Amino acid sequence: MPDPTEPNATPLRSEFADDPDMAELIELFVAEMPDRVSELHRSLESGDIDQLESIAHQLKGACGGYGFEVIGHAAAALEQVVRSGERDVSALRSEVESLVTLCSRAIA
Repeated sequence: MPDPTEPNATPLRSEFADDPDMAELIELFVAEMPDRVSELHRSLESGDIDQLESIAHQLKGACGGYGFEVIGHAAAALEQVVRSGERDVSALRSEVESLVTLCSRAIA
């Protein structure tokens, strides 16, 4: 089974991609993904752990509703690491990069 966090893996399509009622919402959600990725990087680099947790929490909640469960699981993993009190930047960076890789594969 391919690793979903592999950067060269196939694009991630929403589970709702064939639902015409969801198409516009999914497009908007995917269009906002680069901003979320930038916010994740900015929060990590500035050491703003509260913001990092907030973004992960928001993604965790939203991704399922837009049909991107695998991204939601990665966001939940990041949120859990942050909530565990982890402050080692390399450990946090690993979780952030796994999430970012998945976010960058999302397509409408």
